[in-house]
Amino acid sequence: MDDTEREIRKPAVAGMFYPKAPGELAKMIAGFFAEVDKPAVGGHPIGLIAPHAGYPYSGRLAARAYKLLDGHQFDSVVIISPSHTVFFQGAAVYDGHAYETPLGLVEIDQDLSSDLSTIHPSVYASRKGHATGSARGEHALEVQLPFLQVVLGRFKLVAIVMGDQEEDTTRALGEVLASGLRGTNSLLIASTDLSHFHGEKEARKLDATVQAAVDKFDPGLLMRTLENGKGEACGGGPMAAVMAAAKRLGGTEVGFTDYTTSGATTGDFDNVVGYLAAAITGAKPEVVDRSMMGVQAAKPEMQEVSNLDRPRLHQIARDAIMARLQGKSYTPPVIESLDKKRGLFVTLTIDGRLRGCIGQIRAQEPLYEAVAEMAQAAAFEDPRFPELSKDEASQIETEISVLSPLVRVHDFDEIEVGRHGLMIKLEMHSGLLLPQVATEHGWDRIQFLEETCMKAGLSRNSYKDRLAEIYKFAGEVF
Repeated sequence: MDDTEREIRKPAVAGMFYPKAPGELAKMIAGFFAEVDKPAVGGHPIGLIAPHAGYPYSGRLAARAYKLLDGHQFDSVVIISPSHTVFFQGAAVYDGHAYETPLGLVEIDQDLSSDLSTIHPSVYASRKGHATGSARGEHALEVQLPFLQVVLGRFKLVAIVMGDQEEDTTRALGEVLASGLRGTNSLLIASTDLSHFHGEKEARKLDATVQAAVDKFDPGLLMRTLENGKGEACGGGPMAAVMAAAKRLGGTEVGFTDYTTSGATTGDFDNVVGYLAAAITGAKPEVVDRSMMGVQAAKPEMQEVSNLDRPRLHQIARDAIMARLQGKSYTPPVIESLDKKRGLFVTLTIDGRLRGCIGQIRAQEPLYEAVAEMAQAAAFEDPRFPELSKDEASQIETEISVLSPLVRVHDFDEIEVGRHGLMIKLEMHSGLLLPQVATEHGWDRIQFLEETCMKAGLSRNSYKDRLAEIYKFAGEVF
């Protein structure tokens, strides 16, 4: 297929937001890179936040974020931008063949784009928000590409425009990205500017609240800050979705943030626009074969829930909790692919802190029913916590662990930390810890056994008792 037969998204703002001549554009970007320091952060880049104004205004700040990528390679770059030109529901994943800039074509990762478009109905294949048409096309995604072409060279693109930035759409997109990108060598980018057309002092006050939420790596706090008007960002949805996904893809910290306003360029401090650059870093992900996506990267044992079904279960968990808060009964939708009986746990966290965790070891009902029941139990029946309040409901993050059948352990060497969870039974005591608990705390095998004993209300060395029954299980966590 030659280029005349392919769907290519032509540049919409070349000559306006950045130079149209390839040589002039490359020279400008090279100049930005020469003027800024590479951020001194550790870890592997998982996600970036970059501004999207005209290059004379925000290009230098954007270059700080993009310079961090020097020396790294990614198979795919996923850019999420807001829509400034048209409103539509959900998030549109471009389903053409390439985006074009004066520096050449950026090929679309059609396989990954297709995968992401089939996980949740709010994230779908479409050219909404991407088309140039008679009106000026969307600039927020396009202006990121020349920086990437210079610093990375060749890469494949997944281009997503959010037509609305409602909480449901933002959460759905975050879950789609976390689920669909697991096991891939991908980079996430959120395109955003901050407050618009305030005086410098007021702009910095508003933007400081957004920057603080980003610094804390707290997508929930970011969304609340924007919803209550304490901060502004035209790409708040992309930022929150990228932060939420990055947390589940190995991101551990926001390594740096930097900020400026348009006043630094124009000298007009009465009506400024705020610009933010940031980077999320963590451990470099282990890339797995696409056919194995959704299976644990470390010696996978099980794949019970597909990438398509994972967001559905998270939605069921949230819907069940909200129904209980509203005093309504809740019956989850029947999902044939989840009409299987497995043990599972639902864990709730707020700002990374445990807020409830309840589960069942042995299957009693189909997965979709069990998730609804355990989500309500974790929110309202965990004896360690008061019942979840309405104020807390918008802040919770859900994690679901689907368990394999229990297997009796006869030799402690059979236990693989990071792969297995443990349960111990001795006399009238029993206790269970999920696989991820040992990893999160950095325990070795013996510490894991000791802590499982403590969870059961036993002494640390009870696992050595000849009457103790120890079981291992795998957990599919998402």
